Amino acid sequence: MELIRGFQHFRSRHSGCVATIGAFDGVHLGHQAVLRQLIAKGREMGLPSTVVIFEPLPREFFSPDEAPARLMSFREKFIALRDLGIDRVMRIQFTPAFREMTANDFIHKLFVEGLGAKYIVVGDDLRFGRNRSGDFDLLRKVGQVAGFEVVDTATLEVTQERVSSTRIREVLGEADFALAERLLGRPYSISGRVIVGQQLGRTIGTPTANVELHRLRSPLSGVFAVEVYGADNVMRPGVANVGVRPTVGDLSKAILEVHLLDFKQDIYGRKIKVVFRKKLRNEHKFDGLDALKAQITRDVEQARRYFDL
Repeated sequence: MELIRGFQHFRSRHSGCVATIGAFDGVHLGHQAVLRQLIAKGREMGLPSTVVIFEPLPREFFSPDEAPARLMSFREKFIALRDLGIDRVMRIQFTPAFREMTANDFIHKLFVEGLGAKYIVVGDDLRFGRNRSGDFDLLRKVGQVAGFEVVDTATLEVTQERVSSTRIREVLGEADFALAERLLGRPYSISGRVIVGQQLGRTIGTPTANVELHRLRSPLSGVFAVEVYGADNVMRPGVANVGVRPTVGDLSKAILEVHLLDFKQDIYGRKIKVVFRKKLRNEHKFDGLDALKAQITRDVEQARRYFDL
């Protein structure tokens, strides 16, 4: 799959496609239904499929302190779109200058001049352009003149529930990982490369693999029983903490720390996927490292019982 890194990277080969635009946070079952429709239409028309996304998301740009937690980092989203069979991802950097672009200029620069789109799928609540003046009706009117068709997405329901990123965030906040899996179409996970941390875990007997979250806010917080993939060739059970480590007090933003049970290999630099299975407790501030160490021992024992080890 090809990544187009902004308007300045448009090439003549990118003209002529079927396209959609949105946040696609989580790439859940609702998104998947829309994307499969797009891919099928592309095959019917003999055109590649293109997904347009913003980085950062508009709400993260305008109100970073109030923006919802991200289900996915950009890299995780890119991989999910690739695995579905999308041909191209167009990433638009949301900047102050871009914010001032008029809705008509946005349509012409992106869909007409850049992508040469022939068929566009969008939500009927789409807003774009300066002061959010552009909407579904404007896009459809321009399409009638410019020669592209515009259709709206349909809501998909699973077990009588509307599938949405907002609902999945709520479900994850309640640690209902079974329902989250049904809405996502796969278990909820966080992936990333293992980085070198302070190595505090080694000093208290529970070494951890640290993974940056690459998002302003995580939808999860606390301690969890997890499955880890990528450390070697098999699934490894573990205990994960998502949070700011209040006992140590050295983090300004949350990080994912994973202790793999009965595993001692060095995995720095490896890309791992952490699948969340059960919440063990909330993150707490303890009275010193001894109290923290005792609690981690209990967390490990609880995880062992969950995995029947």
